[in-house]
Amino acid sequence: MSKIKIFSLGGLNEIGKNMYVVEVDQDIFVFDAGLKFADDKMLGVDYIIPNYDYLKQNIKRVKGIFITHAHDQQMGAISDILADLPTIKIYGCAFTIDILKKDLLNEGIKTTNLITITPHKKINFGVNSIFPVSLTHSVPDTVGYVLYTPDGAIFYTGNYVFDPTMTGNYKTDIGKLAYVGKQGVLCLLGESLYADKLGFTSPNHRASSILKETLNKHSGRILFNVFQTQIYRLQELFNEIKLTDRKVVIMGKHLEEIILESIEKKYIDFDKSRIGNIHHINDQNIIVIISDEREKPFSNLTRIVKGYDKFIKINEEDTVVFISPVYDGMEIRATKLFDGIAKIGASLVILSNKKYLGHHASAEDIMLMLDLINPKYYFPVIGEYRHQVENANKAMKIGIPEENILLKLNGQVATFVDGKLIDTNEFIKVDDILIDGKTIGDIGELVLKDREALCDNGIVIVSVTLDHTTKKVLAGPEILTRGFVYVRDNVDLIKEAEKIALEVINENAKPNHVEFNKIKNGVRDKLGKYLYQETECKPMILIVLQEV
Repeated sequence: MSKIKIFSLGGLNEIGKNMYVVEVDQDIFVFDAGLKFADDKMLGVDYIIPNYDYLKQNIKRVKGIFITHAHDQQMGAISDILADLPTIKIYGCAFTIDILKKDLLNEGIKTTNLITITPHKKINFGVNSIFPVSLTHSVPDTVGYVLYTPDGAIFYTGNYVFDPTMTGNYKTDIGKLAYVGKQGVLCLLGESLYADKLGFTSPNHRASSILKETLNKHSGRILFNVFQTQIYRLQELFNEIKLTDRKVVIMGKHLEEIILESIEKKYIDFDKSRIGNIHHINDQNIIVIISDEREKPFSNLTRIVKGYDKFIKINEEDTVVFISPVYDGMEIRATKLFDGIAKIGASLVILSNKKYLGHHASAEDIMLMLDLINPKYYFPVIGEYRHQVENANKAMKIGIPEENILLKLNGQVATFVDGKLIDTNEFIKVDDILIDGKTIGDIGELVLKDREALCDNGIVIVSVTLDHTTKKVLAGPEILTRGFVYVRDNVDLIKEAEKIALEVINENAKPNHVEFNKIKNGVRDKLGKYLYQETECKPMILIVLQEV
């Protein structure tokens, strides 16, 4: 019999950054490794990934990271992790691995540890094994993972919906789900994001009707903004374009590669000859498809709206369509972009989050999954805590005892010994890694707070030059400000600030010795109090002392 620990390094009580760990005795299995988009308050931060120190400390026991599908919230941290842990193995289905290879190529990361798996083919790891099951999502080759252990199965769903009209690489194998359920499932980790939405997600995840209406209603150029790997949404768009005589231009080399390769490999059904090049972008009847950089939602379209793009300018005759619902937390950024488009005078079409849903499990989807899998314990994952609570309520509604439902936060461990839940109160240290630029972990909370202070109150620099021999002031103190006050309108304030700084310097500069630390701390203290008293602002104060 086994000791099993289940916990999350990211993804609970938040949107994105999904990373779930199942430890069976000495074997560690990791499911998904995603990023979270930074909001407007996180100045300069590109994106956020989970702190994976636990994997570093136990790298010899990690059997691999198993990716459910090719979305950034599930695999956006892989490039950063591989750069730091090059020996770790990454498992995923064909389309997932293809997209991951492109991401790694763009980052300049070389690896031979990407392993392509096939749904419904077991992967053995000694007494434990992994069994991928096909599920339906907005990207092909989506799977959930069944981890078979001596004490029963543990099933992680990832994102999913039930929709019988989605076939081929999008089809859910309900027979396999029922088969897994009959074998005895110890714990199900099921997504929570839409747990508060009534009914099934299907057919509200389909957008064909609004796409068709938009193409028929607007005769000019139409720009469609889409997330790169939402292949099902792209297929819906292409299906409606087929019924017109319009040609398509794809903005961005990365998006173009994804679409052309998807057509080549039959993930997308469309005639390549109808895809033009950048020279057709200003044609009257053209369709332009735009996507976002993975770490910066709406970045490419924002650049176009602001007039910075060298190939395309939006005009009053254009129509801009957002064919993917806005992610939670991105509403402010999206609203600013909508306003920018409206000021230009272009027509704007936005898919309502209430009417057009993403490919996530609503209440009935969740209860159907629970009924098929019939787990002994249920662990709601993926979503904010209110979503997890709603997910738990759905589980209780179909008869799962409340004591068998595990509502956890990141780092809180659920421990099973011989198939029974044991209360250990164990906690794994978790944290965010803030990615700014290309370096892993090159920014932390202190840096972010400094940026917030600079943004809110500006900076004051006190520059002083001392005589190397006598320690007397030769020049200064000179006060320089940026983002604090307009100097010409505050001459008296600046003169008084210089006087306060000079008093502190004279008190701590003796003929044979200068107390540099006392000067810096004293100027910050006295000058800071004075500036706050006069302006009610707390600028960052820097002191530059030099001897000549």
